[in-house]
Amino acid sequence: MASKPSKADKKVLYDQKLCKYLDEYTQILIVVADNVGSNQLQNIRKGLRGESVVLMGKNTMMKRSVRIHSERTGNKAFLNLIPLLVGNVGLIFTKGDLKEVSEEVAKYKVGAPARVGLVAPIDVIVPPGNTGLDPSQTSFFQVLNIPTKINKGTVEIITAVELIKKGDKVGSSEAALLAKLGIRPFSYGLIVLSVYDDGSVFSPEVLDLTEDDLLEKFAAGVSMVTSLALAISYPTLAAAPHMFINSYKNTLAIAVATEYSFHRLTKSRNI
Repeated sequence: MASKPSKADKKVLYDQKLCKYLDEYTQILIVVADNVGSNQLQNIRKGLRGESVVLMGKNTMMKRSVRIHSERTGNKAFLNLIPLLVGNVGLIFTKGDLKEVSEEVAKYKVGAPARVGLVAPIDVIVPPGNTGLDPSQTSFFQVLNIPTKINKGTVEIITAVELIKKGDKVGSSEAALLAKLGIRPFSYGLIVLSVYDDGSVFSPEVLDLTEDDLLEKFAAGVSMVTSLALAISYPTLAAAPHMFINSYKNTLAIAVATEYSFHRLTKSRNI
């Protein structure tokens, strides 16, 4: 019977695997794996199989492997990963389109109940309508200040109520009510925290930018550069046309005021 690998052997194998992926892939999604179960993670791995691989592990082991591999290869760009390895995170190495891989990961979210003590990731609103609960439960709603009425022998919530705010801890009463109503308000899955692309690190929001968004941002940047250059009278490629036009206008104004004439002024008057 083969003996189980020791902790030292496991570290060596993990180091070899991570270094192998760093050599093979130039694109990495750094993902948060809070509240993600093993079955859910296995489904994500199956869904990404082909162009992507998911690697989880302790932050200390990942940082150590990245640091050693960076020193071994002389590629300092890998060190940009180390500050990102904080909390319950994992790495998705991919050769596919980053946006498409990110969207595929987002498909594997699963609903979850509100457990006592859990920090709410979103606002939880209880909608109005019939709950199907008998009138003996009315006092339970009153404790949570939820307006109700009895309709056809069951409790009906009159108006929508914000039961839990984002960032608040779930209390025992809130958790019990949501369980009674069959509401699973939260959903969990791998969430893309950062994107590493051949040494560069950026926010995943960049993946959602369209060509029109990029053109709009570029135009806004050019406009700001032009305004600043004109304000301090510093010539730039963007500001030069405006400077020439403004100078020409000033020359025309002076010529008109002093009755001085030149070729361009005469031509302008004829037009």
